[in-house]
Amino acid sequence: MANKHGDFIWYELMTSNPDAAQDFYGPVLDWSFGDSGQPGMDYRIISMGTEGVGGVMKMPEGASMPCWLGYIGVDDVDAKAAQIMAVGGSVHMEPQDIPGVGRFALVADPQGVMFYIMKGASEGTSMAFAADLPRPGHCAWNELATTDQTAALDFYTGQFGWQKDGEMDMGAMGKYEFLRHGSVIGAMMTKTPDQPVAAWTYYFRVPDIDKAVVTVSAKGGRIFHGPSEIPGGDFIVNGFDPQGAAFALVGARS
Repeated sequence: MANKHGDFIWYELMTSNPDAAQDFYGPVLDWSFGDSGQPGMDYRIISMGTEGVGGVMKMPEGASMPCWLGYIGVDDVDAKAAQIMAVGGSVHMEPQDIPGVGRFALVADPQGVMFYIMKGASEGTSMAFAADLPRPGHCAWNELATTDQTAALDFYTGQFGWQKDGEMDMGAMGKYEFLRHGSVIGAMMTKTPDQPVAAWTYYFRVPDIDKAVVTVSAKGGRIFHGPSEIPGGDFIVNGFDPQGAAFALVGARS
């Protein structure tokens, strides 16, 4: 089934050192990397088996810090960029084409959280986000920490057709609101004071969370939270890769 408007279709690491990032994430997530073939740029395709799940590129001049960014598929990039601007968001990179790949733009929601919008050049289906079943090496959860949860929910449901699908009370931290787009795709929460910026966090699945934690440390990463059990019996960790990009993992304990 082809992806629909509002699906997460790709994940991209912007990093200060693509070689070092590849050396870190390959062993942690069992990813392989290949050149995208785009003329004049070092853009690496992340694959899990035969499936492309993301990309790695060097941070552009002026970028503030390494980070992961998600791509949301849309029916019309130019129209959606204009609509995002009209409701208080911003466009950081105007709509443009990638030959043979599709049209995209880098945008931000009204609270300043950046992400890409994209329409692919083909009708192929992206499995970067595993909506159907748990898939190691694929994204399993998309989590937004925002400065204005009510406004963010209005924005994303209005722009991408998402729906709120229940909530979990986290006490002093407020509500953890689940997001559905066909399947449950993630959740949103209010940014905690210790989080440096409002941002999306993308949780990539590993077969064994404890083995992954050992590999993270061995390859120069740092875990700052977890492993912590979540509803359903999986465990999560949050950390920083050796270049300082925040990342997250989810998986079972053996």
